Amino acid sequence: MRDNLPERAEHGGRVRWHRTRERGELLDFSANVNPYPPDIPWIPDVSALKDYPDDRYVTLKEEIGRTFGRDAAEVAVGNGSVELIRAFCSAVLGTGDAAYVESPTFAEYGVSVRLAGARCTADENGAAVRFLCNPNNPTGKLLTRVEVLRLLEGVAGRGACLFLDEAFIELSDPAQSVVDVSHENLFLLRSLTKSFAVPGIRFGYAFGAPELIERVETVRLPWTVNAFAESFAIEAFRHYDLLEESRERIARERAWLCSRLVDLNLGYAPPSANYILLEIPMEAEVLVGRLLSRGLLVRDCRSFGLPRHIRVAVRTHEENRQLIEALEACLP
Repeated sequence: MRDNLPERAEHGGRVRWHRTRERGELLDFSANVNPYPPDIPWIPDVSALKDYPDDRYVTLKEEIGRTFGRDAAEVAVGNGSVELIRAFCSAVLGTGDAAYVESPTFAEYGVSVRLAGARCTADENGAAVRFLCNPNNPTGKLLTRVEVLRLLEGVAGRGACLFLDEAFIELSDPAQSVVDVSHENLFLLRSLTKSFAVPGIRFGYAFGAPELIERVETVRLPWTVNAFAESFAIEAFRHYDLLEESRERIARERAWLCSRLVDLNLGYAPPSANYILLEIPMEAEVLVGRLLSRGLLVRDCRSFGLPRHIRVAVRTHEENRQLIEALEACLP
């Protein structure tokens, strides 16, 4: 039996678990999903369940390709973005390889690297893969398109691959995306479920050179995108332009929320997407517990190595107002 497995990563979005512990209804500020999702005219077709999905997902990949001006052969799909992170690492990394993961960031990068038998390194020059989350989770730091392309050039010059996670860029600033760039040293990840507020269907997608995509698709388990997820995704991409209104509303609400955080003398990292990293004057565990007792679930950032930080999603105005009131009551 393997004895060197990494620990499982901690994540937000555990609202259903808390509800089973008789917590009642909770406002979930721990999961970063779109508070103003587009209205998609989608009705589940139960008859689709009698057949296996097309494991090549030709129609779905063609729809994604049309949306972003990419060839279907450059598209991979998976049961959430995490499956594609795992598949990429298994396809690219092996024993003796190293990957550069800058901290703090999404924990699944490091976990997936280690599960593939590789290791994480602080030496970017010796890494076979460089992971970048843009905008970063949990800090919200957003690199410009020019900065990302410059970074890609440097990584490619060393013969390495840039793994670029743009899971939140659709709710941030898509003008900074490099989704239109086809490069043999680039693997770009996206997550439809955050943008359209349907995390329960579990759907992620990615772009890369056809040879790399073929390797990732070979590693991916068959039929992992279920019929309902495939059907919803196709309809969502046909209404992809509606996300512009979501971004505008999130930006306005984020500005209001930040102004109130200033009133509470709370420091925060400059946000760019639909979440904010807060520095708090107490241990995160204590504040998380107090807020939970008031029916609000926030992200404890100790797992990011930030013991005095929490991350909160930007939600609707009324919900954000409740968050501010709860913080006023719970902070020392």
